[in-house]
Amino acid sequence: METIILAVVIAVVVLGALGGLIVGTRRRKSLPPPPPKAPDITAPPAEPHVGEEAETPRDEPRRTIEEVDLPGGPPVAVEEPPVPAVEAPEIEIPEPTAGRLVRLRTRLSRSQNALGKGLLTLLSREHLDDDTWEEIEDTLLTADVGVQPTQELVEGLRERVKVLGTRTPEELRGLLREELLKLVGTDVDRTVKTEPADRRPGIVMVVGVNGTGKTTTTGKLARVLVADGRTVVLGAADTFRAAAADQLQTWGERVGAYTVRGPEAGDPASVAFDAVKEGKEMGVDVVLIDTAGRLHTKTGLMDELGKVKRVVEKHAPLDEVLLVLDATTGQNGLVQARVFAEVVDITGIVLTKLDGTAKGGIVVAVQRELGVPVKLIGLGEGADDLAPFEPEAFVDALIGD
Repeated sequence: METIILAVVIAVVVLGALGGLIVGTRRRKSLPPPPPKAPDITAPPAEPHVGEEAETPRDEPRRTIEEVDLPGGPPVAVEEPPVPAVEAPEIEIPEPTAGRLVRLRTRLSRSQNALGKGLLTLLSREHLDDDTWEEIEDTLLTADVGVQPTQELVEGLRERVKVLGTRTPEELRGLLREELLKLVGTDVDRTVKTEPADRRPGIVMVVGVNGTGKTTTTGKLARVLVADGRTVVLGAADTFRAAAADQLQTWGERVGAYTVRGPEAGDPASVAFDAVKEGKEMGVDVVLIDTAGRLHTKTGLMDELGKVKRVVEKHAPLDEVLLVLDATTGQNGLVQARVFAEVVDITGIVLTKLDGTAKGGIVVAVQRELGVPVKLIGLGEGADDLAPFEPEAFVDALIGD
């Protein structure tokens, strides 16, 4: 019995010793570090420091952004670029019109005197037989003089040559000059009517087929009038071509003429009406109305041209209706002229591109066809190459020196 009790006591002692050893071992092990505390979001963030400043943080006042020196020197103030001022276009002083055709005679004679030289060569032959006179007729017809004027000229020349007998070059030139002047006409009033006696402004409408230089001619005519001391308002009634109104306005700005425009594809008659109204209110001397380039085969468009004329005449009657024809079109230009004459009363003709053809006889033919005079001719692309038509200077250029 005692032996059993002793064994139990020994077992208890051994178990206790083992338990103490295990507990002591656990206590000697290092505990894991506690988890980091969550930052206090209300506290200001710590400022980073370098070197010695980390030991003793300084309590310094903060500098403003203006006091901090940025890299690269002091800040440069950026200025807004100035808005460029819109300058008014410089007003040009057009070349005086007096004697302008005489000054351009050399240019005209270079391309036109083929007619005069051809006629003088034929007339200088020793024997002027029927074949020679037929050649003279062919030369005149080729120059677009027209059948009836050609017959008149040949008959006059034959009669005078027969009477003259001996023919020197100077006598032939004088003879031909006199006969051509008869055809062209020297007793016709070729003044562009822009100064009605009882009112202002004078009203001029410019008509013609597309491609004849109608809008350009209107702009050049404005220069002619300004050169003669007149004030001008331009009416851009060609509303079917946006470029036409821009082009006309540019011509006007160059000489200080105001341009009345309308919306693209708007009513041309309305623009023409407003142009005359503006001209009256501004007290200008002349209103020039550029119309759309009507195709003579389009009946509706031609009717509209008649409407423009009627609407304008609610203000006052037209003083001039100028038909612009391309001299290079020859007899085809006469067909156009007939149709326009039926729609509006043509009072004068402007022949453009006359320096680019040897067919100067169109001057005679178109006057005979319409019964109205050529009043202006265009001799080139220059701004001042539109000249009043002077029969003597023109014939002298035809036959040469």
